Amino acid sequence: MNSKLLLDNLRCVPDFPKKGINFRDVTTLFKNGECMKEMLDEMERLYKDKGITKIVGVESRGFVMASALAGRLGCGVVLARKPGKLPATVIKESFSKEYGVDTVEMHLDSIDPNDVVLIHDDLLATGGTAKATYKLVEDLHPKKIYMNFIIEITDEGLHGRDLFKDIDLTCLLTI
Repeated sequence: MNSKLLLDNLRCVPDFPKKGINFRDVTTLFKNGECMKEMLDEMERLYKDKGITKIVGVESRGFVMASALAGRLGCGVVLARKPGKLPATVIKESFSKEYGVDTVEMHLDSIDPNDVVLIHDDLLATGGTAKATYKLVEDLHPKKIYMNFIIEITDEGLHGRDLFKDIDLTCLLTI
């Protein structure tokens, strides 16, 4: 898509959270109503005919568009969270990311074999968070899994998409 509106409103914060990382800050897109509408319209266009029953929003920026799109598609939202944030029985997966190691958890009863799932997060870079979330969803055996990101970073030698060669994966912006 690489919309001029979205690119013009995306903030890049150099050396965050550590030196050498150029952090793409989607909060500047979220605070702009025109950007929110454009992102939501495009995501609805991409997924309205896919039979999505659940959208997995990845902590925490993934919650924003996952929830908004679920409202439009009339489906449920599942939260993929950092450890210790979910109150019931969880499944978990640890992963490495560009600046450390982390874990993602989901409720064990959040997805069933009849679900068609869209995993949504704000950013695809190395793919660590996305791969861990995908594995959690896959372990619950839904009918189909799609993936969507606001931003895919391909500069700086990052190739997260390579982890998902056989997955239907879309990104609104490629940088």
